[in-house]
Amino acid sequence: MDKLRRALSGNETPDEESGIMSQFNDATTLSWSTRIKGFCILFIVGILLSFLGSFALFFKKGLTVFAVFYTIGNITSLASTCFLMGPVNQIKKMFAPTRAIATAIVLVTFALTLYAAIELQKPVLALLFIVIQSLAMTWYSLSYIPYARDAVKKTVTTCIGD
Repeated sequence: MDKLRRALSGNETPDEESGIMSQFNDATTLSWSTRIKGFCILFIVGILLSFLGSFALFFKKGLTVFAVFYTIGNITSLASTCFLMGPVNQIKKMFAPTRAIATAIVLVTFALTLYAAIELQKPVLALLFIVIQSLAMTWYSLSYIPYARDAVKKTVTTCIGD
C-alpha cells in the first residue's frame, strides 16, 4: 500500500527496507519482448555461425575452421537462453542435479573441440569432439523436456537389446 501511495504522490524513493539487490534487479529487468528479441537474435547468430562453418569445409584447413565456427555457434546459441530466464537462473538450471553431468560434458567438449582445432591442429580429433559435443548438447536439451531422456533410454535399450 505504501508503494502505491508513494507512486501516486510522485515520491518514488526506494524503501530503506528493500535491499540493494532488489533495487538492482528492478533497474536491470528487461521487458518480455526485449528478452524474446535478444534470444532470437543471439540464437540465429549461433545457427548462422554453425552454418557458415559448413562452408569452411571446402577450403584449406576447413575442418579446423568448421570446428571453431560450429563450437562458437553452439556456445552462442546456448548463451541466447540467458535472455529468456536471466544468466543467474540459467546457470542454476544448467547445474541442477538432473543436468549437471550433461552440462559438464557439454562445456568440456566445447573446450576440447577448440583445443584440438586451434592448439593441436588435429582436425580429425576436433571432428570426434564435435560428434561428442552434438550428442552431449542433444542429451542436455532433452533434460528440459519431461520424461524425454527416459523415452530415449528405453528406445535405445529396445533397439540394442532385441
